[in-house]
Amino acid sequence: MTEEQKFDVVQKFKGGVAEIRRYHACTMADTVVNADYRNAGNMGFRPLVTYISRNNIAMTAPVLQEQNAEQSWIVSFVMPAGMTLNQLPLPADSKVHLREIPEHLAAALAFSGITTAQRVKEKEEQLRNILSEAGIQTIGSLKIARFDPPWKPGFMRRNEVILEIENPSNGS
Repeated sequence: MTEEQKFDVVQKFKGGVAEIRRYHACTMADTVVNADYRNAGNMGFRPLVTYISRNNIAMTAPVLQEQNAEQSWIVSFVMPAGMTLNQLPLPADSKVHLREIPEHLAAALAFSGITTAQRVKEKEEQLRNILSEAGIQTIGSLKIARFDPPWKPGFMRRNEVILEIENPSNGS
């Protein structure tokens, strides 16, 4: 079974549709891709999977995608739990960068299906509305989390939209 990024659920909203989570500190491997949304995930996946494959690092889930600028995306793999920058080999590909992410709070909304730009936009709006109703402020840009390989049928795919938050104490 594929290891998943570690977090603790702090609060649930709308019958469990959305959650506030405390994500554990972790290390990520990132690459920046200049492409449209549709192509960025595939283009970013290649150098990252090459890095983990060449260095015998286990694949984890999810694969994250975050808009960096117009037509620019950060695609990230979460390294297995407990792996630090000091333990990881330096990437041979200059397009791959390693970084440590501190523990943080974020809101997540899960959904199934294909992560088209329109579907992601709808789910982002839904999550932002839930957080707004609860008086919770977000920080930074949206992260799109994909948990399944591209050959899995769309209706069976698990995805999330994730927004870092400032203050979970005003939730409902």
